[in-house]
Amino acid sequence: MAIDVTSVDEALATTRAVRRRLDLSRPVDHQLILDCIDIAEQAPSGGNQGSRRWVVVRDPAIKAGLAQLYLDAAGRWMIEARDALAGTGHPQERVMASAAHLAEHLAEVPVIVIPTILGVHDGSRRPGLFDSVIQSVWSFCVALRARGLGTAWTTAVLQQRRALAELLDLPEDLTPIALIPVAWTKGTDFKRAPRHPARAITYVDRFAQTWERGPGDPPTLADGPGTVAELDVRAPIATVWHHVVAHAERAADGAPVTREEPGRRVGWVTGEPADPAERWWFELEPIAGAVRLRHRLVLGAGASGLAAAVAGAAAPQRHATIAAHLAGQHAALHAAVQAIRVAAEDDAAGTRP
Repeated sequence: MAIDVTSVDEALATTRAVRRRLDLSRPVDHQLILDCIDIAEQAPSGGNQGSRRWVVVRDPAIKAGLAQLYLDAAGRWMIEARDALAGTGHPQERVMASAAHLAEHLAEVPVIVIPTILGVHDGSRRPGLFDSVIQSVWSFCVALRARGLGTAWTTAVLQQRRALAELLDLPEDLTPIALIPVAWTKGTDFKRAPRHPARAITYVDRFAQTWERGPGDPPTLADGPGTVAELDVRAPIATVWHHVVAHAERAADGAPVTREEPGRRVGWVTGEPADPAERWWFELEPIAGAVRLRHRLVLGAGASGLAAAVAGAAAPQRHATIAAHLAGQHAALHAAVQAIRVAAEDDAAGTRP
C-alpha cells in the first residue's frame, strides 16, 4: 500500500498541544479512543513486550479529582503566572494563558487518558521503562489529530503520584507517564510551530559539528563546516546583549560587526566579506526564565591558513584537518559563552565590581 507522505508529515508536524481550542461540549466516542490506542500499541517496545496499560477516564467525579490534583500540582501557579504576565508581551505570556485555561477547565474535558506502563524505574538511569511507552503515547496523540481531535501532553499531575494512584486505583508496580486531555478541536487548521531548522541542530559524526551544505564525499570547506557552543544565561536579554556586543567587537579585531537582528544576533567575518575564511556570530533566544546564548562558527573556502593546509591533502587527511580545527575552535566558542554568562549573571545579581 502506498503511503501518502504529505498527509503523514502534516499530521506529525501539526499535532500541537491543544488547550484553548478543545471542544468541551462535544462527546468523544469510546470506540474512537480504542481505535487510536490500537494504533498506538504498534509502537516499538523493549523486548517486544506489551507492557503499556491505558486508563481512560470519563466519570465526572474522577475527572474532577484529576483536575484538583492538577491544580494542586501546578495549575494554581499557572493561573497566577497568566494573571501576572497578561498584557506584558513576555515571551511566555501566550503559553501561560493557554496552560491556565486548561487548568481551569480540565474537569470539563470529555475524556482524560492516563497512559501507564507495568514496572517501576529503578533509578539507575538505564533505559528499559520509559523508552517502551513514550513513543506509543505520541502515536496516540497523532492518531487522534488525524481524526480531528486534540490533545495536550501534561505531566504536572505526576507530582501527586500517591494521590493519583489512590484516585485511579493504580497498583504500586505501575508507572503513570502523563495526563492527556482529549476532545474534538474547534477547527482543524493547526499550523507548524517555529522550530530551529535541522541543519542548525543536527551534528555529523561529532557533537556540535555542523554543515551548511552536504557534506560531500569527501567533505570540503565549500560545504560550510562549522561548530556551535550554547548555554543558558539567567539574566535579562538586554544585559546579555550588552556583553555579547562587547565580546564581538573585541573578537572581530577591527572587522565590521553586523547587528543583523538588533538584540538577537550579531556577527562578523574574517577574510574577504565576499569570500570569507570564517563567519562568526552570536544568537540570543529568550526561553523560560533565561536567555539561550548560542555562538556559531562556519568555515569558508576563502584564503586562510586552513584552506592552504587542506588544498593539496588527500581526502582522509583533509577531513581530519577540518575536524581538528573545528574541535579547537569549539573550545574557544565555549569559553566565550561561559565568560559572557558569568559577566551577565553577575551584573543581573549586582555582584559585578
